Amino acid sequence: MEPIRMKYEVRSDDFSVAGEASGKIKRTLKDLGLDASVVRNVAIAVYEGEINMVIHANGGYIEVEINPDKIKIVLKDSGPGIPDVEKAMQAGFSTAPENIRALGFGAGMGLPNIKKYSDEMYIDTELGVGTTITLGFNI
Repeated sequence: MEPIRMKYEVRSDDFSVAGEASGKIKRTLKDLGLDASVVRNVAIAVYEGEINMVIHANGGYIEVEINPDKIKIVLKDSGPGIPDVEKAMQAGFSTAPENIRALGFGAGMGLPNIKKYSDEMYIDTELGVGTTITLGFNI
């Protein structure tokens, strides 16, 4: 089987379409007949990353590669970067501004949830350049 590849743009500060990419990815995985727990884990992790890009990172893109035994997801942005990854990985830590919190976002669970629901998570971040998060999910 040839890998299935998809790419989605994530727009900054556009909550009207936030979650569309993760929703499309979820539908594709369901249509492929993948195990419901894998579909759920991918959908949650990608949604969290997508929302982080909308809130913190000036948007970006999500690349998906589906292979017979693994799903690889790359979330890449050109935002400000993450100053302290260890701190950002702590549940409840958030740098979201008050107007974002008023919308119900910014609870500080994005990166912890991404890690919780993925089998592999790698963060490459550079201040002023952006962040790339690479995820792996076993099928």
